[in-house]
Amino acid sequence: MIEKFPFKQTVAPLLEWFQNNARTLPWRESPTPYHVWVSEIMLQQTRVEAVKPYFERFIKALPEIAALAECEEERLLKLWEGLGYYNRVRNMQAAAQTVVQEHGGQLPADYEKLLKLKGIGHYTAGAIASIAYGIPVPAVDGNVLRIITRVSADDSDIMKQSFRTKAENVLQKVIPEEQAGSFNQALMELGATVCLPGGAPRCEVCPWGGFCESKKQDLWTRIPVKSKAKPRKIEEKTVFIIQDEEKIVLRKRPARGLLAGLYEFPNTGGHLTEDEALRWLKEQNLSPIRIQKLEPAKHIFSHVEWHMTGYVIRVDELSRQKGNMMFVERAESEERYPIPAAFGAYTKYMKIRLGNEKFSDD
Repeated sequence: MIEKFPFKQTVAPLLEWFQNNARTLPWRESPTPYHVWVSEIMLQQTRVEAVKPYFERFIKALPEIAALAECEEERLLKLWEGLGYYNRVRNMQAAAQTVVQEHGGQLPADYEKLLKLKGIGHYTAGAIASIAYGIPVPAVDGNVLRIITRVSADDSDIMKQSFRTKAENVLQKVIPEEQAGSFNQALMELGATVCLPGGAPRCEVCPWGGFCESKKQDLWTRIPVKSKAKPRKIEEKTVFIIQDEEKIVLRKRPARGLLAGLYEFPNTGGHLTEDEALRWLKEQNLSPIRIQKLEPAKHIFSHVEWHMTGYVIRVDELSRQKGNMMFVERAESEERYPIPAAFGAYTKYMKIRLGNEKFSDD
């Protein structure tokens, strides 16, 4: 059990290991409160290598909190395009506006005040407070929960909030006051690069190898313990890639719900046959001159899966808006309109690129 394990013995070897093995990351080069905040929000549910170019572009476009607070929403969502979980950046903007109004444009150097900002939970508040301000508070994420349960051979369910609170209390007792930021980053780094979430841990290079209970008892395949998530709901969709020589068709999603306010390719529920697809197009007052069936695609959200089929529809001319459909130039769609990665499998048929793809040749 983690409360009985002597965690004080882990601190010195962990810090020494981190000093020698820390990765060079853009947000570590200048760990301002704003940079730490942006990076930690981006890194939720997203790999480090994928985040790097997003972080650099975001900071270049919005170099300070005031710029984030004032940014026009569609531009903000376009900067986030491809990262997913768009409420993260909406919450960041709301928090930035609060920081400008109530804290003079600077994130407060106070853990409890950070927690009051929209979208900032215990982990993010702990990361900002410790890394940017040197405040000795823990920052417990999935990586940290994995390594502390493995080293102590604790088989508690890490998905329970009660266990996360227990972990925070245990780490609070051993976090070094003068190296709080390094300690928290070292825990994250150990989980990300050594005590891995998928596949065998790299025990041969782990600074905790000499006293790790899971290594001694060969328990790494069973720890950490996670309660099973509810099965995702399956939704079938038919996606329409509608275009003429110059323009493509987009549609804005509702202001609330999944992917709120983003732009999508026209779609409808179910997997339509070609005849059903043609009838649907006729109902939209569109007259196709060519239709091509596309390969199926799947996109996984946290609680739902989209199972999609698609059609490329060629029309003679897209000249004016029809209902809620927008006819836009290809280049304009790539630069202006935020399109979620859920439709990424079909963008190649429109010769547009999303998110990091736009910058892959830079």
